[in-house]
Amino acid sequence: MHWISRCKGMTLKGRFIGAASCAVLCVIVPFLVWQLASWQMIVTVSIAALLFINMLCRCFFSALMKPVFALEVGLLNFKDGEFSHTLAYSGEDELGRLCTLYNETAQQLRQEKQWIYQRELMLDKVLQSSPQALLLVDSNDIVVFSNYSARALCNSNTPLEGMRVDALMQDSAPDFFKALRTGRDGLFSLNIDKDETQTWHLATGQFLLNNQSHKLYLFKQLTRELSRQEVAVWKKVIRIISHELNNSLGPMSSMLHSAKLLTNHIDDNRLERVYSTIEERIHHLSEFVQGYGKFAKLPQPKYSQIDWGSLLDGLQQQWQFNLPAVLPEQPFFADQMQLEQLFINLLKNAHESGSESEGVNVNITQNEQGATFTVQDNGKGMSETVMANALIPFYSTKSTGSGLGLALCREIVEAHNGQLSLHNHDEGGVIVKIFIPVFIPNETA
Repeated sequence: MHWISRCKGMTLKGRFIGAASCAVLCVIVPFLVWQLASWQMIVTVSIAALLFINMLCRCFFSALMKPVFALEVGLLNFKDGEFSHTLAYSGEDELGRLCTLYNETAQQLRQEKQWIYQRELMLDKVLQSSPQALLLVDSNDIVVFSNYSARALCNSNTPLEGMRVDALMQDSAPDFFKALRTGRDGLFSLNIDKDETQTWHLATGQFLLNNQSHKLYLFKQLTRELSRQEVAVWKKVIRIISHELNNSLGPMSSMLHSAKLLTNHIDDNRLERVYSTIEERIHHLSEFVQGYGKFAKLPQPKYSQIDWGSLLDGLQQQWQFNLPAVLPEQPFFADQMQLEQLFINLLKNAHESGSESEGVNVNITQNEQGATFTVQDNGKGMSETVMANALIPFYSTKSTGSGLGLALCREIVEAHNGQLSLHNHDEGGVIVKIFIPVFIPNETA
């Protein structure tokens, strides 16, 4: 049996050659016996040869079938996307090299699978935190992916995956569902409420995933972007006008001063009135240019901690309003001067709206996201046309208004990365709502 145990250490090629040689030998021996002996001897030798061949096959191939079976199981795992299975066979033969190659392939596939998984996690994080609303719909009009912005756009507190597109209409705005059903790239308006309209852009794309057609809907809000572009154009116009006016006001003021010196010895009331009128108009135009320049060149906010009590007490010395019952206790950082200017403009508008002084209310709330301010009056409110144009520079319904009060307010709020919105109150008057996110100061600066 010693030579049988040595067969287990043979290479795969050696095993096949040995098995073939033994099989040939077992055929030749019975033939020779048949030539020399009786039929009883032939039967006996043939049976012995068959038993010997069976033993040889077990000897040569018993160690071969087990790793082959393991290799088959591993390949089936590959087919199912499972790469954790490895083979323990490590013989120095063809089968051993094949098992080593299998293990190296499995390790590489595991690493690639983990790398792809990490990339998918990163991509999911990016898509979920994106301000753009994203919907991926399959060929059966069933949502297979959505992010948080899409859920907010559809007024849903639960994931949209698994829902049919028609089911989104139950809680979604009609304009949104119409744009979704039309499926054409372009702009559309979304009425949030009776006082606010947002502009959105829809982009679509077709994809083939898992041999099935999918459609991607990408919704991007352009309200703020369009407003900023509009304000940027107005600022450019203001800078050009201010430059031209300053170029004229400087020489005019100098010439007026020289004219006063030259005619100082002339005692004429009419000439004095002419000089006074010119000086008054120059002064008015200078203030006019400075006011518009403040809007066109609003500096970046210089953040400091706001003392709400001190800020509101200073405002009450200029405008009368009802103080909040409770002031926030959490620290809040903003530009002190710009925040004061913001409240001054809003309180001025509230008092000029026809509201009673007792009807002007200021409220301030604060949480971990930021601070919300509201300034409310009980005046006559705004029409839809006025509401739509109130934040546009130069737009004013007052005969002596510059049209920059609310526009400057919006610039200050957006400089703090916040939002400003106007709403008509059901009982009369206007509510100006402002949200400014939390600013965390850099302690190492």
